[in-house]
Amino acid sequence: MNNFEYKNPTKIIFGKDTIEKLASEIPSDAKVLMLYGGGSIKKNGIYDQVKTALSASDVVEFGGIPANPEYAVLMEALKVIKEENITYLLAVGGGSVIDGTKFLSAAAVYEGDEPWDIVKNKVRPEKAMPFGTVLTLPATGSEMNSGTVISRKETQEKLAFGGPALFPQFSVLDPQVIRSIPKRQLANGITDAFTHVLEQYMTYPAGGLLQDRFAESILQTLIEVAPRVLKDPSDYEAAANFMWSCTMALNGLIQQGVPGDWAVHMMGHELTALFGIDHARTLAVIAPSHYKYNFEAKKEKLAQYAERVWNLTEGSMDDKAYAAIEKTEAFFKELGIDTKLSDYTSDYEGTAETIAQRFTDRGWKGLGERQALRPQDAEKIVKMAY
Repeated sequence: MNNFEYKNPTKIIFGKDTIEKLASEIPSDAKVLMLYGGGSIKKNGIYDQVKTALSASDVVEFGGIPANPEYAVLMEALKVIKEENITYLLAVGGGSVIDGTKFLSAAAVYEGDEPWDIVKNKVRPEKAMPFGTVLTLPATGSEMNSGTVISRKETQEKLAFGGPALFPQFSVLDPQVIRSIPKRQLANGITDAFTHVLEQYMTYPAGGLLQDRFAESILQTLIEVAPRVLKDPSDYEAAANFMWSCTMALNGLIQQGVPGDWAVHMMGHELTALFGIDHARTLAVIAPSHYKYNFEAKKEKLAQYAERVWNLTEGSMDDKAYAAIEKTEAFFKELGIDTKLSDYTSDYEGTAETIAQRFTDRGWKGLGERQALRPQDAEKIVKMAY
């Protein structure tokens, strides 16, 4: 196991009717900017719950943050922060709203001329405006980590960055919120969280026995509750386990002391930037091809995953490893997630070459847990996913 340092300062407030506790978490003298997405929170009652909880606070609102938090929209929100002298941010939404809020928390105190530089140069902010979250869509784990992903339409980019100042001060997780989430979004959330775990687990044996068991337990839980969540989102027990699994999948715990991959995400982000495909679905497109292409490097962990998560014990290591890839792809399909790029667009010719060139232009010459994947390898993986 590798050396590591781990600190996660985010306070989690989990359970039924916990939105009402907001007022005790935000300073009474704060001027709050409440950020949200397309307005679904006004239909499902969450908006009213938040407004009631903050009835004694000075609250300004900014809605309309899109599914992939768009830089131009966030710059409009930044103007509001400056003009209204906002001192505290509250994200009420899923990963996109929370990611956008993280960017704004850094941009609000950024002393440079162009806030996009924070994203482009992967600046690790050491200071930021304080913020909290009310999670409305389990998926990304952004409610308990310091990472964020921001999109920019004019350059067709979707880039990640993070830093120690970007942890939420608190996050409210009420599993009851999933009752109103469309089935498509629930399937996306399950797929996103599942792939987050695989990115940190599907590498090579590194002696992180407990980390492996943590990762496997999250995967097993998601597999177990997925059918229940999709069938009946009001099943509180299933919803609670789903929500907590999504948070645990990417709060930093399972990645400590072990290698991480993240090449699936790097390629998937490009597909979202180029075609607007849902983030989770791009991961389902890339992951099977990625594991097949890197089979020799990953087969030991693939076989372990086959045995411990899918209970596949017959055959050689290679047999079990291949079967695990097939099981994973079948799981995505059972959720209603297509796993080929051609399922989403007919305009895919040349996509692999474009992505490879973009990686080269950015200087991304080594991806994966060993930093061994070159842009040319990414090109081959994306082609396999056509």
